[in-house]
Amino acid sequence: MTCTLILIRHAKSAWDAPAPSDHARPLNKRGRRSAKAIGQWLKDMDHLPSQVISSSSQRTRETHQLLKLDAPVVFTERLYHASSDIMFQVLREAEHPRVLMLGHNPGIAAFAHSLASQPPDHSRFDDYPTGATLVLDFEIDQWSDLSWGTTGKVRDFIVPRELLGE
Repeated sequence: MTCTLILIRHAKSAWDAPAPSDHARPLNKRGRRSAKAIGQWLKDMDHLPSQVISSSSQRTRETHQLLKLDAPVVFTERLYHASSDIMFQVLREAEHPRVLMLGHNPGIAAFAHSLASQPPDHSRFDDYPTGATLVLDFEIDQWSDLSWGTTGKVRDFIVPRELLGE
């Protein structure tokens, strides 16, 4: 059996928004366009998750909403600025074979690098910009079988600018 991970960094946030905290910072206009474009790309490429696990921040919630995916979602404080170790623990608890995980840098970039058997040939993979989306396939039966050292085969990697023609 194969388990698939779709790893997305939240879309571009509004640094100038009058948010009471970093956790409450919303998306900006470009971020909203980017999230919609990534959602459409996921549908067009048939990279649809059966479960979404997301940070509880406002920008990840908005990104998720604009992706317009039809899968159950869990928003968790554990993924807010999580390290790759915490992301690994959360993923091992996933119950469905096709998981979309939505989070923040620098943890999400480190997590992507640790899981890809061979990084995609893409100039933006190393910095994992906002909206960056990686799709990995793992030859495991369930996420609890995942261990450090288990790597996935990259199926796709894209950044929103490619979809928006920017």
